[in-house]
Amino acid sequence: MAGALPEGDPAPADGSLPESARIGAEDRAFGVYVHVPYCRVRCGYCDFNTYTASELGGTSRADYADQVRRELAFGADAMRRGGIPHRPVSTVFFGGGTPTLLPARDLAAMLGGIREEWGLAAGAEITTEANPDSVDADYLGALAEAGFTRVSFGMQSAVPSVLATLDRTHTPERVPLVTRWAREAGLQVSVDLIYGTPGESLADWERSIDAALATEPDHISAYALIVERGTKLAAQIRRGEVPAPDEDLHAEMYELADARFAAAGFSWYEISNWARSADTRSRHNLSYWTGEDWWAAGPGAHSHIGGTRWWNVKHPGAYAQRIAAGVSPAHAREVLTPEARREERILLETRIADGLPTDALTADERRAVPGLIADGLIDGRAALPGRGAGAVGTGRVIPTLRGRLLADTVVHRLLAG
Repeated sequence: MAGALPEGDPAPADGSLPESARIGAEDRAFGVYVHVPYCRVRCGYCDFNTYTASELGGTSRADYADQVRRELAFGADAMRRGGIPHRPVSTVFFGGGTPTLLPARDLAAMLGGIREEWGLAAGAEITTEANPDSVDADYLGALAEAGFTRVSFGMQSAVPSVLATLDRTHTPERVPLVTRWAREAGLQVSVDLIYGTPGESLADWERSIDAALATEPDHISAYALIVERGTKLAAQIRRGEVPAPDEDLHAEMYELADARFAAAGFSWYEISNWARSADTRSRHNLSYWTGEDWWAAGPGAHSHIGGTRWWNVKHPGAYAQRIAAGVSPAHAREVLTPEARREERILLETRIADGLPTDALTADERRAVPGLIADGLIDGRAALPGRGAGAVGTGRVIPTLRGRLLADTVVHRLLAG
């Protein structure tokens, strides 16, 4: 299970939103995230808000779809009462946990609740995460029939010893099967990889890259392993049972992945994400990086509407009690100041290939741009006024490959002015 939730201001029991949340809402896209907190086993590296069967404390997975639908109805009502203009949902993402541990009819029912409360925009992107061993061809066909458009498989690695270190339950041979079944059902396919697992060599990582590309996905995510406090993996490293991750090897692995993905026709659009085309980018994830609005349902889920952010109680039992009582499941919230939102925009938009407009920076912050160009951390041509992609009269702060590897440095230097 994840650590403690962040502290914040009290969240209103009726879900009411401040007046600031509706300012400019008509210009922002609206998405929905559904957290499904169930896992068959706990992976040793994971600190997400997930629960195995023995940790549910008497709550039942069979009731979960109905609980989420009730939160969705609560959310739609709260937004109406807050004067938030109606917007159909442009993206939906079911994450976890393992959403596909639930029957496909339950995912379809929750998606149906989203349709009923807000409606779906034309061409809406609807994704679920899935473990390779949690679905079969019939299940994927049922998702497509229900309206899902995309599935993201947690492949992680093609090397059995690496999967064992990560406590993954599938075999490498399963991934080509499920990706083929998904394509045959008419779903876009994304595969998620993790690099830098203790004991993983560069040759192991190259083997996983090759295996991922062989599945002919539409989208690939590749994340550096982060050792989170309180996880089984952190304890193993502390006891000396496995080696700590090597940052230099992480960088070498990232550079190899970026080169191999590019050679296969993929373009990076966020530091850890590559797509075959603009049409196969994850629009839902882009909405997080560009500050759009989303309602997030489920235990521990984090929502954002117009600079107001709140997070639900963690445990499925506590969540079920709040839903049954007809009150907000939110644990706490924060209302970001305009300056905090501006700084968060710098943090997020300097991670994406579309970049950050330089006119979003203060005069002091813009003075850092020439040094970042000189140090090879941002694209000098894009930073020139009128030269950035789609820009008129302004440049863009777009990280180079070196800048992607040193993303925190880019942000620190900009904010330091």
